[in-house]
Order: sequence, then C-alpha cells, then structure tokens
Amino acid sequence: MIRFAGIDVGNDSVKLVVDGSQQPIIIPSVVSPGYDRHVLQEEDSPIKALDVRIYSPKLKKKNERYFVGLLAMEDQDNSELEETDNKATSDQSLVVALTALAFAALTGKTYSSTEGGKEEVEYIIGTGLPVRTFVSFHTIFEERLVGEHEVTFLSTPELRGKTVRVNIRRAVVSVEGAAALFHLATNDNLQIRNEELHSGVIGVCEIGALTTDFPVVKRMNIDNQFSTGEQFGLATYLDAIIRDVEDQFGYRFASRAKLIQRIRNREFTIQRVGEGKADIRPIVDVYFGRAAQKLVDLIKKRWKKYPDIECFYVLGGGAAALRTYMVDSAGNMRLRFEENSELLNVHGYLKLAKNKAVPAVN
Repeated sequence: MIRFAGIDVGNDSVKLVVDGSQQPIIIPSVVSPGYDRHVLQEEDSPIKALDVRIYSPKLKKKNERYFVGLLAMEDQDNSELEETDNKATSDQSLVVALTALAFAALTGKTYSSTEGGKEEVEYIIGTGLPVRTFVSFHTIFEERLVGEHEVTFLSTPELRGKTVRVNIRRAVVSVEGAAALFHLATNDNLQIRNEELHSGVIGVCEIGALTTDFPVVKRMNIDNQFSTGEQFGLATYLDAIIRDVEDQFGYRFASRAKLIQRIRNREFTIQRVGEGKADIRPIVDVYFGRAAQKLVDLIKKRWKKYPDIECFYVLGGGAAALRTYMVDSAGNMRLRFEENSELLNVHGYLKLAKNKAVPAVN
C-alpha cells in the first residue's frame, strides 16, 4: 500500500506528516558518527535514541552507522548544517529524512513484511526547497529521494534490529512558504476554505535556520518576478548567542538544536559550575531583536517593490521565536502570524503530493 507523506527537510529539523496520522514526527537535523554505545539505562522513547545504519545508493557513504536527532544533539562530534550546505545535495539531510520515513513506518504500522523479515513501506512524498535553490536543484533533489533505501535500527529501544526498506515512488517538490499558504487556503479535501488567500496576492516571509524565503503568491501561483529569497536565517543569530553565552558564562551549548529547545521551552536559566546560575535572556533579546529588525526591513522593501500585495504572512520555525520582536519592530505595519507555523509547510507538502499524484495512483 502506498502512503502519502509530507516531509519538510529543514536545516534545523525534519518534520514529517503521514496521511492519516494526527501527530507529526520532528527530528532535529543533527547527525554524528555511530558506534557501539554503553547503555546503562534504555531511553524511554525510541525517538530519543535513533541509532541507525543506512544503505542508500544516493549517499556518498552507502552503508554507514549514524546517531540521529536527539541522540546526536549532545554528542561532541555532531554536525549541523551550515550556510554553505544545500539540502538538495546534502547527505546529512538525506540521512535524517530517511530515518524519519523509516521510523514513521514502524511506529505507524504502515508497512508490510518481506520474505527476509524486513519491513517494507512505499511512499509518495511532498517536500520543498527555498526559492533561490528551487529552479536549479528541484530535479536533483527529487532524483536523490526517489528509489529504494534501507534503514536498520541498532540500539534504538523497541526497534532494535528492525530493518525497513523505504521505497519512495515519487517526490513532489514545491517552494517553501508557498506550500504553507496552500495549506492555509485549503481544507483536508483540498477544497478552498479561505477565499482571500486562494484568490488574493499574498506575500510570505518564511524564516528558516539558514534561509529566509519571500515568495509572492498570486491566486495560488508563484509570482516568478517578485518571489525571492535570502541566504540567511536564524542560525546566524543562534551561533552568536552560543558564542556570547560561552564567553560570558563558560557554558557551551552542544548544538543549535539544544539552544532552540531551551528557547522554545522558555528555559533561559543555565547551570554554572559550583551551583551558580545565569540568565541568558538578555543575550537572546539582543540578537533576536537584531534579526527581527532585519526581517521587518526586508518585508518593507518587498512590499514597496510590489504594492499590490494585500497582506504579509510571517511563517516557518523562526516566526514563532521572533514573533514578539517583529511585532515591536513593525510598528504600524500589520504582519500576520499563525500558530504552529513551523508545521504549515509540511502539511502543505502532504496536500500538494496528494493533489498532484492522486490521478497517477488511481
């Protein structure tokens, strides 16, 4: 049975929604080399210990072991994506994406067993790329995703020893930000639920970790002339916060993902050696205030170039973190925000995959 899925291969995390499932799977885009670990006490959830071996003809190292997501987040040898990386060609992005798809198959029971005892799942997926890389790389991204891949879970609790053959039959690649708007404009049956969004001229500021996209969507079509993107995102400011916190307090965040987790939970107090504590909120305020002002200035610039834009939506993972700062910087200029905006793209990708692929499946 072929399953539809939306997968947002983000530079900070991979978000996955499988058709028929209510809960998205979110895995930080952090990877480290895998090894035999000494487990004193098993983790209470498999997603906390994604220890995998991946075979894929699309990877440079075709049969490597990795710690992925939360397990890699604290590892001293972990790696996160940098500004020079391109998710369309990045092996690290593909490793996290395949891990998420295999994990979803096992936890959602969306698979069938093969003769060799391996589980097998077939997907048609929707995904996306930033505005500036879409034209040149969407075909390459599609080709890297489509095909057969194998993921074996090693020391992962509940999934130890299970192998999943992930067969991606088709990948529908869209533009980041525009997919989020498609989700807001349509219901689960792909019928119009918001006429203003579906028929209007809408500006989008989609804030990611390494890129910020400004697609202009006119009657649900991308405006080729005025849509653009910037090669910067929240990661630049997160790296600066990590550096300043270490300089001032001697406390080192192991990864951006660890810092994001703290900020998302509004846990601004860090523990120092000797039972001391420190408040990092002032440092966060400085850098997030700068980020917000830069983004507001860019939105104003885009709006002046194309005054027919009726409203501007601020979306993506960075929107939730910067919302209060951007509202302050915007003054009288109204910006629209949505709850759980970091999940809008992935829901849009799922809908676009179903919209474009259903006739072919039937």
